[in-house]
Amino acid sequence: MTPTLVRQHLPHAGAVPRVDPCARARDWSEIQERMLVPLHEAVYERLDVGAGTRLLGLRCGSGLALLTAASRGAAVTGVDSRSPERVALARERLLPRTWGTRARADTRLVEGTPGDVADPAAPGFNLVTAFEPIGGLAGDSEGLAELVDSAAPLAEPGTPVVLAGWGPPERCATSSVLRVATRLADPLRGAGGWRPARRDDLEEVAQRAGLRPDGSGRVACPFGYADADSAVRGLLSTGHFDAAVGATDAAQVDKELREALHPHQRADGTVWMPNVFRYLIARTV
Repeated sequence: MTPTLVRQHLPHAGAVPRVDPCARARDWSEIQERMLVPLHEAVYERLDVGAGTRLLGLRCGSGLALLTAASRGAAVTGVDSRSPERVALARERLLPRTWGTRARADTRLVEGTPGDVADPAAPGFNLVTAFEPIGGLAGDSEGLAELVDSAAPLAEPGTPVVLAGWGPPERCATSSVLRVATRLADPLRGAGGWRPARRDDLEEVAQRAGLRPDGSGRVACPFGYADADSAVRGLLSTGHFDAAVGATDAAQVDKELREALHPHQRADGTVWMPNVFRYLIARTV
């Protein structure tokens, strides 16, 4: 099919909108990433993360979960091959050379894959985390099993591997907002669209990665924003709406996002959306 025919089927298609990756990474770091702090803390408390923990964070993003673990005394390593801008922000957080403080020598942040941090001379990791939730975006679990499988040889036998996912749609107020992505991206046949989390999403990933399930839990993670502008910036920083922007335009996505957020906006202008996230603990063999 020629590009001309594609444009005939996608009347709003045109040049892909320019996205400032640094601004988006900063929005993720300053607005959206903190929404999952209750999930990080619940997992670390359950697994007694502390001075003896050697943690490998997969898809570590801008490193907030790693920072929380490091504050508990853990030695942390983070890898992410998708966003050099987020990894750069993680380095600012965890390797604060400009703050006049000494960074921990056992902190590593790599723009790459688990294989890039392999060190036969070092002790194996005894905790692996993949905190980026699956189940909110069609196809968002693709590649996760393979990523976890590639990390398993770097961990000690029996090491807990933590996977995270969205809870049931009826427990996640943000589900109604994520559906905007599906509707607007329809000309692209729903690419990047919302889909309801399935009950066994996390178990399926663990099974494909050759892990043994060993417990799970649910954590309330409300999404709270100072105003609608912050909510839009935070949600766009997730990447969930990229296909919708490509199928329509940024102004249309902004408009419909604000309409979807309106029922969750309080009288003082703040936006509040209760959500429940699920985590699975599986173990390497």
